[in-house]
Amino acid sequence: MDRIFAARLAGLPVFDPAGDRIGRIRDVVVALRGTLPPRVHGFVVEVQPRRRVFLPITRIISMETGAVIFTGRLNLRRFEQRQSETLAIGELLDRHVAHDGEPGTVLDLAMEHRPPEWLITKVAVRHGTRRRGQTVIADWNQVTGLEATQPDQGAAGLLAAFETMRPADLANLLQELPDRRMAQVAAALDDDRLADVLEELPDRDQVVVLGNLDAERAADVLAEMGPDDAADLLQDLPAEQAENLLQLMIPEEADPVRRLLDYPEETAGGMMTTEPVILPPSATVAEALAHVRNQELTPAVAAQVFVSRSPTETPTGRYLGLVHFQRLLREPPSTLLGALVDLSLDPIRPDFTLPEVASYLATYNIVASPVVDGIGRLLGAVTVDDVLDHLLPEDWRERHD
Repeated sequence: MDRIFAARLAGLPVFDPAGDRIGRIRDVVVALRGTLPPRVHGFVVEVQPRRRVFLPITRIISMETGAVIFTGRLNLRRFEQRQSETLAIGELLDRHVAHDGEPGTVLDLAMEHRPPEWLITKVAVRHGTRRRGQTVIADWNQVTGLEATQPDQGAAGLLAAFETMRPADLANLLQELPDRRMAQVAAALDDDRLADVLEELPDRDQVVVLGNLDAERAADVLAEMGPDDAADLLQDLPAEQAENLLQLMIPEEADPVRRLLDYPEETAGGMMTTEPVILPPSATVAEALAHVRNQELTPAVAAQVFVSRSPTETPTGRYLGLVHFQRLLREPPSTLLGALVDLSLDPIRPDFTLPEVASYLATYNIVASPVVDGIGRLLGAVTVDDVLDHLLPEDWRERHD
């Protein structure tokens, strides 16, 4: 086989001999041996549901363009990294090294089959900056610094390897890294990307990541999160730290989060998002479709438009009703929303309990419910994914054996 670069394997699908896909490669497991080329033990493969297992290199039949094929024998026990093992992508990319006496950064690692084993034989090293640097492919024994733990290790190479990964999958990847490396990688993400990933991490890891950011950056990331997710995270922080972060956020971003913190966590008020799609009755179907087309909305939030009197920012003017997305697709673009409002569904109150909200969504076969206060103002909406987050065990995002 030709030389294969580790970072290019990240995300490749893994198939059994029958052509069934069983998962995707997430990392390469190697054993460092000083100046000797590291042995490749195998791959970390992610199978559903979000479980990482070990696939020995001896069970690989072929590594072709766009796919890896193995023998079909796979131990589904969760991967546990041994003390003698290193993750090539998660831990070695971006390491600061020296080559020919000059400092550089590891961009990638190349593996080759030298029977009877696979070895990491080459290191792609970048000298200088990303824009004005030079990349060289060096032999493993020509590079020093790969075995040293580095507190200032970057994350650009690792993030490039997983650039197209969904936030939930990237969050799963971060959980597999040591706390220090997880914090380094998370800090290298853009604010909006980090916000999406934080929403998918377990509570403990959220606190670790946020705690390694300076206060102003942490406040910026919280502002990019959905108000309900930001409120959940702040509840896990010491009260003084949470208040400090709220003070650093601009009032328009902090106010919805403060309102959510006033409600018990497992009530409609504590679970709801304060940013559903809200339009006045004078808006047209065309305007409504333009709003729900926003790719930043989750499918559950985009499934209906809530109609209220002005103002349409939560808490709104008087709530009038909702219009389902399917109804919007059946009506002429010029039709006013006021003529399409579904009046058959009564909204829920913010003090509804989790079982009551779940029962409401199941009874009426809808994916989001309006939450209205005692004087008829729309406060937000509880979506089915909000309910699932609270119905599942508290540690459902975490790794399990």
